[in-house]
Amino acid sequence: MNVTVATLQAFAVAWNSHDVESLMSFMTDDCVFEASAGLEVCGTSYVGREAVQAGFSDAWKTFPDARWLYPHHFVCGDRGVSEWTFTGTQADGSRVEVNGCDVFTFREGKIAVKNSYRKNRPPLPAR
Repeated sequence: MNVTVATLQAFAVAWNSHDVESLMSFMTDDCVFEASAGLEVCGTSYVGREAVQAGFSDAWKTFPDARWLYPHHFVCGDRGVSEWTFTGTQADGSRVEVNGCDVFTFREGKIAVKNSYRKNRPPLPAR
């Protein structure tokens, strides 16, 4: 079974639905999520299902209205990319709107690595 553009679109829908259980159904048991930010050169690295699930959930804690808009995907063999525009509001009311992408590594029809990147733009003032 291969990952397709339709698979990545379904993954994007799960992100916008804030459905962590659905997201985890796309991931391998030994999955890795490398977040866009963090102290490590790769951002914060979450390894294993439990850690990845917690890392995914943290996005909605920081940005309760998080959305990944205008997704475009491509797949080539065991690699893929999703491009998107991220929007979200932090607790202090400041807003983030930035372009970004995820670079994926697939194994046996699932996502083994989700490596996330996004532009570094200062938060927009609260409305």
